Amino acid sequence: VQLQASGGGLVQPGGSLRLSCAASGSISSPNVMGWHRQAPGKQRELVASITTGGYINSADSVKGRFAISRDSAKNTVYLQMNSLEPEDTAVYYCNWHRIGADYWGQGTLVTVSS
Repeated sequence: VQLQASGGGLVQPGGSLRLSCAASGSISSPNVMGWHRQAPGKQRELVASITTGGYINSADSVKGRFAISRDSAKNTVYLQMNSLEPEDTAVYYCNWHRIGADYWGQGTLVTVSS
């Protein structure tokens, strides 16, 4: 499975960004697609994930601000990020996994700064 992420960049506090990640290759179901992030000097952490059945898991720090969705026909997952804060600055990694398989995208940098 190959993952191609896009949508990162520089945004001011309070702004919005939308990340996309398209999966290709040997896609099988059920699976989970999601986003993790790693800020400088910190461990990688889960931001949000969504199963093929639509079950969503998200970090408390982003609830009410970030929304994850997926287009199963396109094997693509999206992360709509609103009300961004400087603490959201990190490299965001797309992830695809199922039992016995775990794949990561190349990471996209999100910088929240005035």
